[in-house]
Amino acid sequence: MKKTQLYVLALLLAAIGLGATWYKWQVLKFPMLPVEETEVWEIQARVEFDARRGPNRATLRLPDNPPGFTILDERFVARNYGMTIERDRDGRRVIWAIRRASGPQALYYRATIYRDQFSEQRVRAPEPPTPGTWEEPFATARATLLEDVREKSVDSASFAGELMRRLNAAQPSEEVRLLSEGVRTVDDRVRLAVGLLADRQISARPVYGLVLAGNDANADLVPYLQVFDTSERIWRMVDPLSGRVGWPDDFLIWSIGPEPVLDVDGERRGRVTFSMQRSLADALETAKARLEARDRNLIAYSLLDLPLQAQEVYKILLLVPIGAFIMLILRNLVGIKTFGTFMPVLIALAFNWTGLLPGVALFFVVITMGLLVRFYMERLKLLLVPRLTAVLIVVVMLMALVSVVSNRLGIEVGLSVALFPMIIMTMTIERVSVAWEERGPGFAITQAAGSIAIAALAYLAMGQKHLQHAIFVFPELLLVLLALTLILGRYSGYRLTELFRFRALARETDVKAGA
Repeated sequence: MKKTQLYVLALLLAAIGLGATWYKWQVLKFPMLPVEETEVWEIQARVEFDARRGPNRATLRLPDNPPGFTILDERFVARNYGMTIERDRDGRRVIWAIRRASGPQALYYRATIYRDQFSEQRVRAPEPPTPGTWEEPFATARATLLEDVREKSVDSASFAGELMRRLNAAQPSEEVRLLSEGVRTVDDRVRLAVGLLADRQISARPVYGLVLAGNDANADLVPYLQVFDTSERIWRMVDPLSGRVGWPDDFLIWSIGPEPVLDVDGERRGRVTFSMQRSLADALETAKARLEARDRNLIAYSLLDLPLQAQEVYKILLLVPIGAFIMLILRNLVGIKTFGTFMPVLIALAFNWTGLLPGVALFFVVITMGLLVRFYMERLKLLLVPRLTAVLIVVVMLMALVSVVSNRLGIEVGLSVALFPMIIMTMTIERVSVAWEERGPGFAITQAAGSIAIAALAYLAMGQKHLQHAIFVFPELLLVLLALTLILGRYSGYRLTELFRFRALARETDVKAGA
């Protein structure tokens, strides 16, 4: 394979890995840090009314995909009531019904809300409203007021904003005084503005929501005005007091349209009260719940959907490539010699349970005792396979002996020796003994020390909580690791240790060249 093709493949893999990680982090909101917390809100609506003897029916408007928020969980508490959730043009509603009831009634709706990424979405344009017919002097007052507003606006949103400022002016005009007769609340003023805008065929509607600010045991719905922007094809929010155009901060839309939030048997009797509580939740669990609420398939094909036991297994397995990459750098670039290719990585995994220093001590105890047995078996002139089998049996017995003695002496760390991979230990003993016989004890000890050094560095890297979290939540990062491995796989230059080995030769070459 040509180098160009290799580099293109590595670049493609890195781009896919980094792109997928960025998408999950910025769009799907998976946390990058292991202890990251996110803000969630517990919202409760309490419905109270006096039931008439006989059948009763209560209808409560519900939030429906509120912009800027995601509903993670919903709960309904209504003892002995039947419940139906319906959807109409303006959103959702829950209908509680009971055949026989009397006296005070209390029904509850609870929702867990997560602050989500806000983006105004384009929607289908509503049908233009039909202007009403008015008697004098109201018709003239409406026309005069709307014409004055038109002169100071450029589109439907700015028109509505200017109209609200006129309706809330400290010194209102004669037209506003006339049209505002009987207008006492902000809600009445919003409904008046909707009717005035209809005279100019501007689609508008009232919306009601909660301002999420701190813990509030008795929150009230706040009315706002929504105006359809025909050029952008989106609904614009207009503050009913200041006339400011723009989405308010921390505003959760509860219901849309002029229909009452609570309806009991077709009448506006009964009362609904709201309470809210802010809390912090684990960002990873919140992200999972948010994606499941949006689309189950977004989380179905990921490690986070596996059973907890399988997740714990993969939290360990995904660290193996990290250790292998560290070993690659230390062997191919630095030049440290080891016994076996992946033996240091597997030993590093065992260090996760034993700890570094106790693990190194246990490793040397087992290897030393195994070597003594292996040297004795060399005198028995056994063949390779029987010799390896005998060493394996001895290794298992030695590990059991270390555990028993440690338990007797009260040294709990000795019990963790069973976590060392015994096959790898057996092969390590065999390789150390062969190297000892063929190239001397110095060479064997050097390679054993190199193996332990790489295992220790791999353990320190793999033990980082931030790295463990990042690899498990964003396994796509392994593609970046694969790309770097492919690039390093073509490196055939000097290793760092070779530069130190050959520096004397380099000096002699420089001296001869100077002479």
